[in-house]
Amino acid sequence: MARPRRRLGNLPAEATTFIGRRGELADLRSKLGQARLVTLVGPGGVGKTRLAIRAAGDLGRGFRAGAWLVELGEVRDPALVPNAAVAALDLRDQAAAAPLELVLAYLRDVELLLVVDNCEHVLAEAAQLVSEALGRAPGVRILATSREPLSVSGEQVVPVPPLELPPLDGAGPLARLRQNEAVLLFTERAAQASGSFDLTESNRAAVVDLCRRLDGVPLAIELAAVRTRVLTPEQILDRLSDRFGLLTGGSRAALPRHQTLRTTIDWSHDLLEPAERALLRRLSVFASRFTIEDVESVCEADGRSGPGVFDLLSSLVDKSLVTKQEAGRLACYRLHETMREYAVLELRRVGEVDAFELRAAEYYRARCRRSMAQSRFELLEWLEWVELEIDNVRAVLRGCLDRDDRTRGIDLVISLSWYWLTRATTEGVRWLDQLLASGDEDPAPRARACFLRGFLAVLQSDSEAAEAALELAAVAAGEAGQRHVLSQSLSMASIAASMAGDHTAARRLLNEAVTAADGLDDQLTTLMRLQARAYIGLFQGDLEAVRAASSEGARLSREFSHLYTLENMLLNLGTASLVAGDLEESRALLGEALRIARDIDDRYASYCLLDALGCQAAARGQARRAAQLLGAAETVRTGIGANVVPFLAPLLARAEESALGGLGPARFEAEFAAGRGMDRAAAIQLALGEPARVAGPAAGGRDTGSLGRREAEVARLVAQGLTNKQIGSRLFISEHTVDSHVRSIMNKLGCNSRAQIAAWAASPEP
Repeated sequence: MARPRRRLGNLPAEATTFIGRRGELADLRSKLGQARLVTLVGPGGVGKTRLAIRAAGDLGRGFRAGAWLVELGEVRDPALVPNAAVAALDLRDQAAAAPLELVLAYLRDVELLLVVDNCEHVLAEAAQLVSEALGRAPGVRILATSREPLSVSGEQVVPVPPLELPPLDGAGPLARLRQNEAVLLFTERAAQASGSFDLTESNRAAVVDLCRRLDGVPLAIELAAVRTRVLTPEQILDRLSDRFGLLTGGSRAALPRHQTLRTTIDWSHDLLEPAERALLRRLSVFASRFTIEDVESVCEADGRSGPGVFDLLSSLVDKSLVTKQEAGRLACYRLHETMREYAVLELRRVGEVDAFELRAAEYYRARCRRSMAQSRFELLEWLEWVELEIDNVRAVLRGCLDRDDRTRGIDLVISLSWYWLTRATTEGVRWLDQLLASGDEDPAPRARACFLRGFLAVLQSDSEAAEAALELAAVAAGEAGQRHVLSQSLSMASIAASMAGDHTAARRLLNEAVTAADGLDDQLTTLMRLQARAYIGLFQGDLEAVRAASSEGARLSREFSHLYTLENMLLNLGTASLVAGDLEESRALLGEALRIARDIDDRYASYCLLDALGCQAAARGQARRAAQLLGAAETVRTGIGANVVPFLAPLLARAEESALGGLGPARFEAEFAAGRGMDRAAAIQLALGEPARVAGPAAGGRDTGSLGRREAEVARLVAQGLTNKQIGSRLFISEHTVDSHVRSIMNKLGCNSRAQIAAWAASPEP
């Protein structure tokens, strides 16, 4: 499950729900036409994010690469701002390139609109990202949201006002009043909460007064509207007026808008039962999404009697204080950023911050340690869980560093080894370097941490750092009596030596690894030695050694369902077969490895395998296919910031020469460019000889490729049961235009009814 990439047009419902702001949208479109950086500025709760997303959703069609969203609201460590951009742009921190450089290298040659959301708490780092992107990527325009300007050269600041307020007396036709932005938001949210709310002549005065009393602040209006589940608008108005009266001495003069929102949150909070209040404030220890299991483990009420955590959480969701989302097979939850800030203050007020931060730290440490032994055998499921929880883990690691709690921090980083190896190499290096800085850890955890540090350095092709870390790992493992870590460290040092061209050292270190493991029965230790032996063969041209070691490694990997090592052993075997000229065998081996790489989304392996299969195609005389695969591999390689793998370099040179000879320079460049322009999924399909996905229902799944963006939006709203008039109101287009879109959708999808459109929209993604 890929969490990171969020292209506009594929956003969760709460992000795309949008009320009013027609004037602001028009102004924003104009501003973005004049300036490369526009920053929406305003206090929390006024709807900056929704306005930015709606504007970008419309404007993104004018950019060749579309519009992309970088969410910074859950980034608690400012140093991780570039990592958030890497994730958002579907790049991968899996080699040596620093995340910021990876982002800038990608942006340099594309035309896109980048939305950078919630910058205020990481202002300096967000400003650096934006400034660098503007300076080095001429085809990029940026729309940022923040509570204060970024102060970047050329910035166009656009204040975001509250929603349009209804007339003071609420006079005029009811139909016109329903179109007022603030009233529309209140009535829609009230209808969602109560199931039957509508604006009527009898409640119009109270709704108008409420919207004006709440200054048109969207979040405040939503919190009030949800109470229509149990209160009438008149009752809500009375209670809120009492609360505001306490602050203003009974005056009807408006409070500052931030105080209006704070007062509304206070009122909503005070209506909660004590157990609900306790849970709400404790949820603030989570930096990002959380599951019911997380909540039960961290926020449980210490065995006291009363409602269970699930019931309390459900109640908070019903009151719009917590948001529910879907994450693959799991339901997860999160706090709106403004609500989280409030909950943090409450946690601090009652003196529970330290206790529950430690609870969260111990929970994630224990949970990750429990899953570590099985992570490599259930890698797909485990990576899904880590990607869901990674922002919470990062917050815990930051807390460990701040408290100098290095033992717990090192345990946690080691437990996530496979995540750093496949998803976040430079980030893993950063955490390890900070946690190992004191050098006074116990030798056992220090040995494992230094081994991981050396492994990551090997992936970064940094032989000097690898040698230093693995030497420390071997010493610490010897002190701790950890023979398996000692052998693994020596095997990894042998691999580093092979990559550095020191073949004598590579053989010596491998022999030492074999000696250290004498009598041990540890699968990972054995696999590490086999990989080191295969690397010696690859770099020295000993194909029989490669075959012997990798065949045994593949057998063991299959036996223990170890996908990561199986992928690597198959790559070794496929490369050896390719060098030996056995093209059919190499194609089968490399193809199986590429399917695994696709399943676990290993970009480094995907790049190597696309290149190898490009070489295989060239050797078979398939020049056009070879040029396209080599181009696609180049795109994947630059998307992770990797260097060319040394043992592939001679094969690549021959493949390029062969394809050039078969196509000629001009056509080779055209086909190579076509490959570079492929998305990763299409490139892998080409490499594996799989048919490209067919657009529309014939593909057996939902595919919006045959519909325009607006048509896809209309189709989704048809599936929700909305009439043409309701769809027109939601999208700010005429009923006639909606009807035209519906007829076009039916023609493109081969449907003859709205029910069939709904069935298409509800079909699973392929």
